[in-house]
Amino acid sequence: MPHHSILAETRQTLDRLRGELLDERGRAAHWTGTLSPSALSTATAVSALAVVRRSAPEAAPETTSARSLEAMIAAGIDSLLDSQNRDGGFGDTDRSYSNIATTMLGIAALRLGTARPHSAVAAAIDRAESYVERAGGIPALRRRYGTDKTFVIPILTNCALAGMVSWREIPALPFEAAAVPQSLYRRMRMPVVSYAIPALVAIGQAHFFHAPPRNPLLAWLRRRLVGRTLEVLERMQPASGGYLEATPLTSFVLMSLASTGRAAHPVSQQAVRFLRESQLEDGSWPIDTNLATWVTSLAVHALASDPEDDAAWADDALLEWLLRCQHTERHPFTGAEPGGWGWTDLSGAVPDGDDTPAAILALAELQKKTPPQSSSGRAAGVRQRVEKASQAGAGWLLQLQNRDGGWPTFCRGWGRLPFDRSSTDLTAHALRALDRLRTLCAPRTLEAGGADLRQAALQRAAARGWRFLRKSQQADGSWLPLWFGNQDNPDDGNPVYGTGRVLLALDPSDSEQRAAGIRAADYLLAAQNADGGWGGGISRTQWLRREEGLDGEAEGVTSSVEETAIALEGLAAFVLSAEGGQAARGQAEAERRGNSGYAAERCSGSSERDANGGGESRYRSAIIRAMTFLCRAVREDRHHNPWPIGFYFAKLWYHERLYPTIFATAALGTASRLLGQPHADPQRDVERA
Repeated sequence: MPHHSILAETRQTLDRLRGELLDERGRAAHWTGTLSPSALSTATAVSALAVVRRSAPEAAPETTSARSLEAMIAAGIDSLLDSQNRDGGFGDTDRSYSNIATTMLGIAALRLGTARPHSAVAAAIDRAESYVERAGGIPALRRRYGTDKTFVIPILTNCALAGMVSWREIPALPFEAAAVPQSLYRRMRMPVVSYAIPALVAIGQAHFFHAPPRNPLLAWLRRRLVGRTLEVLERMQPASGGYLEATPLTSFVLMSLASTGRAAHPVSQQAVRFLRESQLEDGSWPIDTNLATWVTSLAVHALASDPEDDAAWADDALLEWLLRCQHTERHPFTGAEPGGWGWTDLSGAVPDGDDTPAAILALAELQKKTPPQSSSGRAAGVRQRVEKASQAGAGWLLQLQNRDGGWPTFCRGWGRLPFDRSSTDLTAHALRALDRLRTLCAPRTLEAGGADLRQAALQRAAARGWRFLRKSQQADGSWLPLWFGNQDNPDDGNPVYGTGRVLLALDPSDSEQRAAGIRAADYLLAAQNADGGWGGGISRTQWLRREEGLDGEAEGVTSSVEETAIALEGLAAFVLSAEGGQAARGQAEAERRGNSGYAAERCSGSSERDANGGGESRYRSAIIRAMTFLCRAVREDRHHNPWPIGFYFAKLWYHERLYPTIFATAALGTASRLLGQPHADPQRDVERA
């Protein structure tokens, strides 16, 4: 397809996507998004509320009467029945494969929630139990999570409360470990990840009361520390009542306390209130309340990627909201110092290594789009505030960096379990934010920001981060991310997402990064599907057949909008960066030779060859195919069907309604920048840059 044709179609598609994205924000200061209903979250919430009802119905909060509890449980059970898959199991979302963890939780919820199961519930339990038996039962559940006890023990605890498992079959969590100072947690080799301390305390105490240790000394120690660790649980609970704004974690805490006669405890009452307020209209619960800060930062980046962006959306309200989301006090949950951002503006958010760089990058875009003399005359003040917030965020990131050079999610040094280790997607994001900080703030401002923000310190951190990425690159040139997956891939990995995100952080002017980038780009070309997109799989093909009535066109792999957009943006950004670097070097060569027309002649000559079809690079060809796929997907409204590529804690799948729109906007904007300018042959430029 000629460049002018795809650019014209892309422009129409971008206009539509931008309009929809801005409509989603409406008159609000920010975007909120919508997380998918989750059978797993619904099951844990139903179980927790049922244990409250069974243990002490009169102990429900004043705002949640016993009748209200019954209504919440009944609505949750109806939602579970509607979400059961054809194979009898339950998946994390309505578009996910069944898995043994969610299915066992579903069985427990149906048992606990219905004292006398009616025929529909009984049939659902029978089908689910058959699925669990075929899947391998409890041994299969243990294999799914390996040495990480963060989720397997809460699942078994839930099952024990439903009479499905003996308490003696469940390992006891050492809740007494939470009594040590928080600063020592990472040295304690906890059996759970850093964000699961509330579960460690509540579930550990439940096991202690239901199956006391036979060792009298250990029993004495734990009995002495019940009260002190319960205080830790209270300190960590946010104002919303929801730990991390997460239904599963909050529900596990609630059911554990209620099962030991503490349904009236303030922590339990706050948790019940959270579940009441977060239940969706269809009776289900999402995996988390929302990802407002995350999707807002991504939306800012996406809109700013458009070469024709007019910045009309970049108003004071949006900037002020994002600045207010920054954490300015030491966080009680992880002990994190001030300076970071979490995924939402709600009280349960915790600053993390992905949302913080996303917010820094978004602030940089907003500052860039602030008029030199705004109507309120506060441009200079805006710059100062953005620089101060960005420096605090960068300082927070530098403190988070692990010894291996990579960035983890919440806490430095908790690298023993998978979801606490350094990750490639977070490391690439942090490197982009630190690089932008150097251009955002004047050198004198950085020098004044403290020793850890001097240019030399930033460069050392970036070098260590790059070394981590270099060591983490797979043999095929890809990178594997931590927080995103593909349910049709072995081990649920998503190398398309990881590779696309790391490509955004690479500098082709550095020979090592250029070489790594070429390998990564070649991986993406090899992984591109026949339809021009990336990712997806048989599960998406089957879903499209079932939901949209597609037949022959859905045969084989059908790419997802999200993964295609991530790959396209990364590939286009890398080629664009390589071309920019090559053009600059060409200009320098021209000046050295005393021939100012040298670079221009090279670009125009290559452009002419491309236009004639003889010099079209395979990178550019792949980019055009991906742009064509996205334009068609939007034309057919497939971007309104988000796909579960997101991982929540412990590999819990979710999809976010705004991901396809945001990712496609960013990708098509970046690709338009590439195709809309004169260019040298990008394949040659990437290799020679």
